[in-house]
Amino acid sequence: MTILIQNGQVINPATGMNEVADVLVENGVVSKIEKGIKEKADRKINAKGCFVMPGFIDMHVHLRDPGFEEKETIETGCRAAAHGGYTTILAMPNTKPVVDNPDVVNYVHNKAKTVGLVNVLQVGAVTKNQEGKELADIEGMVKAGIPAISEDGKSVMNAQLYREAMEKAAKLGIVVLAHCEDKNLVNGGVMNEDEHARELGLKGITNSVEDIIVARDIMLSHDTGAKLHLCHCSTEDSVMMVDLAKQKNVKVTAEVCPHHFTLTSDDIRKIAPEMDVEKNVIAADADADTNFKMNPPLRTKKDVEALRVGLRDNIMDVISTDHAPHTFADKNTSMKNAPFGIVGLETAACLTYTELVLGGYLTPMQMAEKMSYNPAKIVGLDKGDIAPGKTADIVIFDPNETYKIDKNKFASKGRNTPFDGRTVTGKVKMTIVGGHIVYEE
Repeated sequence: MTILIQNGQVINPATGMNEVADVLVENGVVSKIEKGIKEKADRKINAKGCFVMPGFIDMHVHLRDPGFEEKETIETGCRAAAHGGYTTILAMPNTKPVVDNPDVVNYVHNKAKTVGLVNVLQVGAVTKNQEGKELADIEGMVKAGIPAISEDGKSVMNAQLYREAMEKAAKLGIVVLAHCEDKNLVNGGVMNEDEHARELGLKGITNSVEDIIVARDIMLSHDTGAKLHLCHCSTEDSVMMVDLAKQKNVKVTAEVCPHHFTLTSDDIRKIAPEMDVEKNVIAADADADTNFKMNPPLRTKKDVEALRVGLRDNIMDVISTDHAPHTFADKNTSMKNAPFGIVGLETAACLTYTELVLGGYLTPMQMAEKMSYNPAKIVGLDKGDIAPGKTADIVIFDPNETYKIDKNKFASKGRNTPFDGRTVTGKVKMTIVGGHIVYEE
């Protein structure tokens, strides 16, 4: 299929291109970018007023498959990704069974190819069954195609074992995706440790829970030469430590999620006893809106500002979603009992544009860098680039449309979002993967 995208603002960080032009796609590849292309095409798309960018790459997605298909499947997760402008996603290994061997890696990759929507790269666990006791079959999983290892959902608390994993990762040329959380310090916390937590009567999680492991992991990366990528950073000191590590040439990169640069702990809404509970739809033990419960938790305004400035100053490299779908039943309980996590694939682009581009922190070029080009470079993918000759993984994004987020329109099975009803600007209009249109509004 030949596709001609006309009159769009082509933004390509790999080449620095940022101008109005046409893009011709032939046989799954970008064949030409220039003004006034006259070639015939099977499909002509008028992208006037829209950004034409390399398809987004999400380094942090929970597809829940195998084992938790009531929350999400590979098909619904890929559909949500396509709706959000993502052409490649990295799937976390905390499934059931855990992705700790080549067989489970092959299961996910084969199923994703059958679905045929977006590119799915399965990440391997660091330890067997994510128990933190013995290393997983990292070499076998690398042969099966994993681009990285991660114990996401928890940290490997045994520093010596983690060091051994980093040494293997360095030798095999893969990235270590680090969930930074000292589980001994969490101590039953469910939200940020601050005055709002005390007002709600809920146990808090201090910044040190994250910061201690960030410091440890940076030191281990320095010792081993492993490529370290810090997941879902949420604190002011995480930004500071990443900055210092880069100055010392440690191989560290870091990501921020839209919820952490958009919301603060103060946004967590209390569920009042007198509210209309829609015929007892809301659980009797509900104390606050559990759609605001994520890990790491929402922090303070000071932390949010540090994350935004870190992204602006290119200290923080990537915007990822940490897409974590749960069922209504999972979340329909108290903050203490509800699982951590929110969905994010279908809201990341509009929140990034609204909060960071319109907010004056990022340029559209930086948005494309942090959502596509940088993730590709970090993982070692020949993607994030729509220059002629490159695979046609493309997103068309309208920066002018303002609307309200509606969770009931999500392609994901998950509806667990704190952004339902929020007014945003910027909408994904089309997603093209390998020259095939996989989503069109």
